[in-house]
Amino acid sequence: MWPWEHAAIGYVAFSILVHFFRRRPPSGAEAVVVVFASVFPDLIDKPLAWEFGVFPSGYGIAHSIFFAFPLIIVVFLLSIRHDRSNLGIGFGVGYGLHLPMDVLPAYVQHGRLPLERILWPVRTSETSYPGGFSGTFVTYFRGYLAELLSGDPSGYVVAATGIVVGCLLLWIYDGMPGVREPVLYLFERRR
Repeated sequence: MWPWEHAAIGYVAFSILVHFFRRRPPSGAEAVVVVFASVFPDLIDKPLAWEFGVFPSGYGIAHSIFFAFPLIIVVFLLSIRHDRSNLGIGFGVGYGLHLPMDVLPAYVQHGRLPLERILWPVRTSETSYPGGFSGTFVTYFRGYLAELLSGDPSGYVVAATGIVVGCLLLWIYDGMPGVREPVLYLFERRR
């Protein structure tokens, strides 16, 4: 999954939870935390694999259930201690959804659950990444754009694009949390 797809899934899920249980949209801090947590595994593992060769694929320690779930629990406990449990929940939702979303679409597309993506170091996958981080990203992104603009994108690309567009609409409906607060702060300072 692309980072914006992970961010969209995490934000939509968290926004629905907050609307349902709190009867309000996410705050700016909650939105930032859930989006950050949604892409956190890729921010760690992709550069370590693609640029530095620490892992044999872009699915290393941060994608591992053996690292992710203890970290989610620690962050949640710290958030309770600091009376910010909603931020801990947002972190857990964002990070917690990242892992299955790296496995389930592959199952839908190829009929195989690549569990090695989330079982590091017990199981690992190996992939070559020529061109370092930027070269690998550009190569993958070109393929994504080519399919998106081909006039005949796969059902997965259509669904993922729909989720991202739906997320943007929900975010606007929610009052653009995470952007609204700094903008309002700047306008208030000018007065």
